[in-house]
Amino acid sequence: MTVRPGRFRKLKIAAGVLAISAIAATAALILYARSLPRLDLSAAADRSTVVLDREGRLLRPFLTADGRWKLPVTGDDVDPRYLAMLKAFEDKRFDSHHGIDPLSMLRAAGQMLMNGRVVSGGSTLTMQVARLLEPRKERTLAAKLRQAVRAIELERRFDKARILDLYLTLAPFGGNLEGVRAASFAYFGKEPKRLSTAEAALLVALPQSPETRRPDRYVEAARKARERVLERVEQAGLATSDEVAAARNEPIPTARRPFPNLSPHVAEQAVAEAPAERVQKLSLDARLQTALEGLARERSLGLNPQVSIAILAVDNETGEIRASVGGVDYFAAERAGSLDLTRALRSPGSALKPFIYALAFDSGIAHPETMLEDRPARYGIYIPENFDMTFQGMVSARKALQFSLNVPAVELLSAVGPQRFLSRLRDAGISIAMPRDSAAPGLAVGLGGVGITLQDLTRAYVGLARGGEMLPLRFRQQATPSGPAPRLVEPVAAWYVADTLLGAPPPLNAVPGRIAYKTGTSYGYRDAWAVGFDRKHTIGVWVGRADNGAVPGLVGRAVAAPILFDAFARLGIDPRPFPQPADAIVASTSHLPPPLRHLRQDVPKTVTAMMTPTLKLAFPPDGARIDLSAAALDGNGRLNLKAAGGSPPYTWLVDGTPVTEPQRRRETQWQPPGKGFMRISVIDATGASESVSVRLQ
Repeated sequence: MTVRPGRFRKLKIAAGVLAISAIAATAALILYARSLPRLDLSAAADRSTVVLDREGRLLRPFLTADGRWKLPVTGDDVDPRYLAMLKAFEDKRFDSHHGIDPLSMLRAAGQMLMNGRVVSGGSTLTMQVARLLEPRKERTLAAKLRQAVRAIELERRFDKARILDLYLTLAPFGGNLEGVRAASFAYFGKEPKRLSTAEAALLVALPQSPETRRPDRYVEAARKARERVLERVEQAGLATSDEVAAARNEPIPTARRPFPNLSPHVAEQAVAEAPAERVQKLSLDARLQTALEGLARERSLGLNPQVSIAILAVDNETGEIRASVGGVDYFAAERAGSLDLTRALRSPGSALKPFIYALAFDSGIAHPETMLEDRPARYGIYIPENFDMTFQGMVSARKALQFSLNVPAVELLSAVGPQRFLSRLRDAGISIAMPRDSAAPGLAVGLGGVGITLQDLTRAYVGLARGGEMLPLRFRQQATPSGPAPRLVEPVAAWYVADTLLGAPPPLNAVPGRIAYKTGTSYGYRDAWAVGFDRKHTIGVWVGRADNGAVPGLVGRAVAAPILFDAFARLGIDPRPFPQPADAIVASTSHLPPPLRHLRQDVPKTVTAMMTPTLKLAFPPDGARIDLSAAALDGNGRLNLKAAGGSPPYTWLVDGTPVTEPQRRRETQWQPPGKGFMRISVIDATGASESVSVRLQ
């Protein structure tokens, strides 16, 4: 086709004008962009503080300072189908454009010209992020231009994933809900990682008009908006027709659900300790926490309305808290639910008895098979009595602890010393509170005459489970403290106690021999306790009133112990036995070394005992050389052994092994096995001993 010279000249002029106009528009756009202040991203940074468990599951979120739910979220936290639906409905060329989509803008302009009103905005997801970062009420061309410029700026500063994260965090969903994660919890009660087709479609539709489509207020509007998204989803091939049909029949949520509020006391403590941290990751296990909070609610139904329950579960290896139930109901005023009762100071009743025995075992004055007297006794003005007001006579330390007899425990504490007992607990890091009017600790401290928290008591039992080695309890995941840990008792004593408590009679219908546990009941039926452990975990349970009021019938074995066994059933019991130390003595009472057969005290109790002559080994003398054919032997080739002083009966040992039964005579005979060096010892009834070394030749 031939172009006339005049027409060609006009085309050149028109092209030049268009080019100059484009250059001028570009220059004006650049100048406009440069005139804008730097984009403020503080709106994205202002998020709700969230407390997470060890696996990242939400325990409890907190409102922002201005009262919004704005949970942190990224594309990795959201169901991929939701992201695909969002792009298909809002911005199908999101992954390829540079902030603005010319085709969408042309389509929107054409629809406006044809309909005389705005039908679709033509905004990309990036432009919507720009609008959310700089919210403006007016919908003018100037506002749209500003959004386009900001969108280009965002695309230059961030990659697509970061821009999508900003949208997921900032998008409004009605009321004080911002971000898809907050909306998913509020409307569906779950994380947005596993959304159904209908749920994902509703969340795609809400941000376009969040206040007029709120499902908790405008159900029909929300349904129609979801329907439009589902139509687009089917057209885009993101779901089959059957899936879409099923989604259409899924009901719209008509009310908002409460946000998770697991372990609220620990969550509040964590936030108070580190208020600047928006994401608080704790050592708790959300599943176990949910199970134990449910257990506390179930058990509370059969109790007085003012009675609450606290439960603490601890990992023995690390000291990390796996679950902490501070009370039955955080919002119950009559139970004082807002108080963390794991930190309330209470009387432990008999729950401290295992540590009396542990210290007695550790001091070498008793063994689990040592015989103790359970009979009426008086210590000055203090007269201990058993819980059932009866007496068992002579019992082993094992049985006395398993059946929680008071009188033998007081006898042991008298031998150990109450001040030494408390000092050992405190040196191990256990906080013990004495009554204000108490000048010095007395024997009543072993039966609950002190104050202790569930946290400290559980920590002490963790020490027993760890062979006597103590660890601090903590609710944050962090490295185990370096350096030597404080020690409560040596491993042998800890194993003796664990093995004894493993045989304690279980509550009704519970399986015996599964966990080592002890109960306690404070004076006046104010507190019921049960603490138990296996190789892996320790769980402590407290039941009582927050105001320390008396509750008739509140007994540890009847009330707290069943909760403890149920808690272990929900946690899972480690079937491995406690490792027996190599130097532990496993023997019946009659086969123990004589000083351990009955309770021994190094300090004589009576004047008569103090006047007894000191025990001496009269023959053979120390360092003697004895000819096996000499007159020192009797006619049967036995060596005569003689003692002087001391209190009968006497037990003779050679190289640490008993060679005679206890006998009242000061003389005995022993058959030497042959030549060599020997160490001969004698022990009397008070535990006093004398040894000599001899050479048989």
